[in-house]
Amino acid sequence: MSDSSVEPAPGGEPVRKRRGGRSRTAAAKKTAIEQPPFTHHQRPFDPVRVVSDDELEAIHDASLTILRDTGIDVLEPDARARLVAAGATGSDDSDRIRFDPDMVMEAMATVPPELTLHARNPSHSVAIGGDNVVFTSVASPPNASDLAGGRRSGNTVDFQNLVRLSQHLNAIQVHGGYPVEPADIHPSVRHLLCTRDLLTLSDKAIHAYSLGVERNRDCLEMVRIARGIDEDQLDRETSIFTIINTSSPLRIDIPMCQGIIEYAARNQLSVITPFTLAGAMAPVTVAGAVAQQNAEALAGMTLAQVVRPGAPVAYGGFTSNVDMKSGSPAFGTPEFMQSAMLGGQLARRYNVPYRSSNVNAANAVDAQAGYESVFSLWGAVMGGANVVFHGAGWMEGGLRASFEKMVIDADLLQMVSTFLKPLVVDDTTLALDAIAEVGPGGHFFGTQHTQDRYRSAFFAPMISDWRNFESWEEAGSPTADQRAAALVGELLEEFSPPPIDEAVNAELTEFVDRRVAEGGVKTDF
Repeated sequence: MSDSSVEPAPGGEPVRKRRGGRSRTAAAKKTAIEQPPFTHHQRPFDPVRVVSDDELEAIHDASLTILRDTGIDVLEPDARARLVAAGATGSDDSDRIRFDPDMVMEAMATVPPELTLHARNPSHSVAIGGDNVVFTSVASPPNASDLAGGRRSGNTVDFQNLVRLSQHLNAIQVHGGYPVEPADIHPSVRHLLCTRDLLTLSDKAIHAYSLGVERNRDCLEMVRIARGIDEDQLDRETSIFTIINTSSPLRIDIPMCQGIIEYAARNQLSVITPFTLAGAMAPVTVAGAVAQQNAEALAGMTLAQVVRPGAPVAYGGFTSNVDMKSGSPAFGTPEFMQSAMLGGQLARRYNVPYRSSNVNAANAVDAQAGYESVFSLWGAVMGGANVVFHGAGWMEGGLRASFEKMVIDADLLQMVSTFLKPLVVDDTTLALDAIAEVGPGGHFFGTQHTQDRYRSAFFAPMISDWRNFESWEEAGSPTADQRAAALVGELLEEFSPPPIDEAVNAELTEFVDRRVAEGGVKTDF
């Protein structure tokens, strides 16, 4: 950390200044880093199917059998009571709930297939479901890293800088949560201070953690204030989302149940995401692990519909395998890719939005990090994911957020964005006139057809270095992570907070200050 310093940013928040960084004045005189614009993506092709229709039905039937015969432990009494009143089977002396298959499918029929997640800036609101594809930032690692400072525990400075990067990088459309946990903020008030940062340093849609009723309600109120809307409009317009992780195998704990109930009641989005590692918390086979994942996801989505029919929910797939020698989670593997695609098939069977992830288990920003991320992204995008969680910055199996990886992943997401653009085949793009003009043995650099399109013909990445070897070597042979580190500094120096109405900001500050003075929330459950 000796080669980094902290300087004040606009609004007084600290920005970590990297070695060799220019002053803001110098940065202002430099041409801004060129990025493609914020884009609303739609998949122009059918997702990949990895099993036949009969095999998919076998997995679906297996999941209903698990729910009917084995059941799910639902630890929240209110959630159990609601489910039993809706037709599930339970008893006063047990947490176990068994679900009638007809009840489950009736509940799933009320899930909206698409929704809009509203951001503070309406141009950053996103559509979720259907053919839409949305990418989030990394979320929840306990550690952060960069080339200058190395690996370190999550802290406020890194948290805020990663939020700034997530706002500034157009490839990232939604915040997935805290891009790193700021462990220097007490858990009783962390949600208040961090959510305020997310709503003021950025104007993109945000996530809130379901760690108790009070936190849920605080974050709902903060996003309502930031959007400048009343309670009725908040209940009409989904403005925040939460990830609900089941405690695999076959358990939904108290905070997660409370999150489903609070958010469903207010028409806010819950993404029900079992974290099933094949061989550890689920059967070692892909089919068995996904059957269990599907049962847990159906249970969570059913609870949301019992609370409020039509409440927005999404099916989250996060099944991967473990290294059976060490027990460590593995990501970006063929099994992860198969599971992601299979989860997408199941979500389409139920006609609900689907979430997958861009993940890897690499310890360094190296070839492993790159190829595992590409495998993860390919499984997500080709598998029909509507929300690709941890889209930029995830490292070390989720234990670390990397500044350099966030920028590299942003490039990767822009490549995917370009891939998702529909191919246009018409007289103009077939270019018969240009081919006739050049003829045999010529070149197309100087044709009018090329000149009219050369700036938009191909995606120009920030990171990739397409110089020849000699000029690359003369420039110091920069590697991808070194180029990314330089870009991180430039992007942070370019950053300026998005505008926010003074009255809205004052109301948000007053709410946070009051709740902090009250002590925030209890930190035990």
